[in-house]
Amino acid sequence: MGGIRLSDKKRVVDFIKKGIGDSFFSVLKGFYSEVKNEWAGEDKNIDDFEKNGPKIVIILDNASIHKRNDILEKISKEMPNLILEFLPTYSPDYNLIELVWHSAKEFISNRLFKSIEELEALVNKLLNEGELVINWGRNIKNKGNAVDAF
Repeated sequence: MGGIRLSDKKRVVDFIKKGIGDSFFSVLKGFYSEVKNEWAGEDKNIDDFEKNGPKIVIILDNASIHKRNDILEKISKEMPNLILEFLPTYSPDYNLIELVWHSAKEFISNRLFKSIEELEALVNKLLNEGELVINWGRNIKNKGNAVDAF
C-alpha cells in the first residue's frame, strides 16, 4: 500500500499481508503518527496536534477496504486531522501513486527473484529510499512515454 505527499513527492510504502480494512487502518495510523511526530519535531507540543496541526487530505481510490463504514468511523475518531477524499471511479490519471506503481512495475518486470524477501527489499529500495526516478508529467493511459528508473 502506498501514498505520496504532493508538496515534496515523498513516497510512503508499507507492505501489508492482506488487503483488508484493518490493514488499511493500521497503515493510515502509522502514517498519521509519522506526520504527527514530524510536525511536533518542529518544536511544537505533540499534544496540540489535533487542535493546531495541519489537516491532511488523503486521496483514495474506491477500493472496498477504503470505504468500510466501521473503518471510516475509527479513522474519524482516532485521526481527526485526516480528511478522506475519493477519486472518481476508474480514474488512474488523477491518482499520483499510480505513476509510482506503474514506474516500479516497469522497473521490476521480467526479473527473476530468489524470494519474496528479495522482491520486497528491491521495492523498499526503489520506493521508500527514493531510488526510482518517476516522470511526474506522465499520463498513465498513454503508456508510450519513457520512465527513468535506475
